[in-house]
This record gives sequence, structure tokens and C-alpha cells, in this order.
Amino acid sequence: MLRKIGLAAVAAAVAMTAAPAAAQSVAPGQSKADYHAWLAQSPENREAVLAFRTFLAERELADVVPTWQLVRTSSAWKQCNAGRFEVAPVDQWSNIVQTLRFVKEEVRPAIGDVEALSVFRNEKLNGCSRGARQSAHRMFFAMDLVPASDISRSELIRSLCAAHARSGRAFNAGLGFYSASRFHVDTSGYRKWGTDGRGASSPCNGRTA
Repeated sequence: MLRKIGLAAVAAAVAMTAAPAAAQSVAPGQSKADYHAWLAQSPENREAVLAFRTFLAERELADVVPTWQLVRTSSAWKQCNAGRFEVAPVDQWSNIVQTLRFVKEEVRPAIGDVEALSVFRNEKLNGCSRGARQSAHRMFFAMDLVPASDISRSELIRSLCAAHARSGRAFNAGLGFYSASRFHVDTSGYRKWGTDGRGASSPCNGRTA
């Protein structure tokens, strides 16, 4: 009975969310309503998400980023004929722990709540999405994020660069910037880069905490 109740309640439990970022940042088909539809498609989806949320809760990380956003795949999922949501393999769950801690302890204090747009990408989807061959998304280390608040790009860069300069090395964190307010964090290597993917173009260059 408890198992049945747990599965029935998973949608509500994992859908707790911060204020949404700009709607145009979310790829069509990856909204919360789309997530609920995906969740309802099979018991396997519900069980996988419930187990993943339990894993995060045991590490006090369940509410850093809403769990339903952590199963978003790629903004290019439709073009790539791939799944819009996917729970990463269990043996990779530990990889996202340090990244979520970096977001909890450094990113959110710097810029407020964030929304995850792309997290785990299987190898085929990562290649189709033009991700780097050794992309941290493939091993569930990475998240592409946008701030939930209306923050300017200059303030976003200033705040995140300061956080990365202060604690990035301790977290082994990578920080990359895309256009507008979208940015990337992972904990698979201490580094930084700009919109062209090169370290030399990082807007953090020359900045200190």
C-alpha cells in the first residue's frame, strides 16, 4: 500500500518548482505539463523518478532544482527524434551530486533560483545536439541553466564569475556561458569558457571574487 501511495504521489512530489524562467528558454514539449504526460505513460517512468528523488532527498539535494527539470534531456530533442525526458542511469546518479551542491552553495546564493533546461543526454542525443564528444552531460555531471529571476546578462556574468573564482576549484567546477541568460555548470573539471566554447573567450577572464 505504501508503495502504491508513493507512486501515486510522485508527480506532486517531484513537480515542486521555483518561479519559471522566460518561457522562450524552454523547448517545446518540455514543459511541466509535458513532463506529467511522460510520467503517466508508464509505471517505469514513475518508479525511476521516485527512486531518483529519494536518492537526492537522502543527500539533502531534492529541492535544489525541481526533480522534474533534472530529467529534461536536450532542447534539441525533437530535431534529434529523441526522448524529451529521461532519468539518467542509476550508476551515474552520484555524478550530479557535487554539481547540485555547487548550485546550492554557490550559484543560488549568487543569482537566486534557477531552472534546468538540459541535463542528462545519452550518447546518441548528445552527438545530435552538437555536444562535445566528451560532454559532461553524457555522464550526468552537467546542467544547462537559466535564472528564474529577471537578471541582466552583465549581472549574471559578474555574480557567477565571482562564485566560480571563489569556489570553483574546490568543487572542480566548470562554468560556461551561452547567449542571453543560459549558462552551463558541471563538476567534471575546473575550467571556464565563453559562447564559442573556448577558455580564452570566457567573460570571467580577469575577474576575481
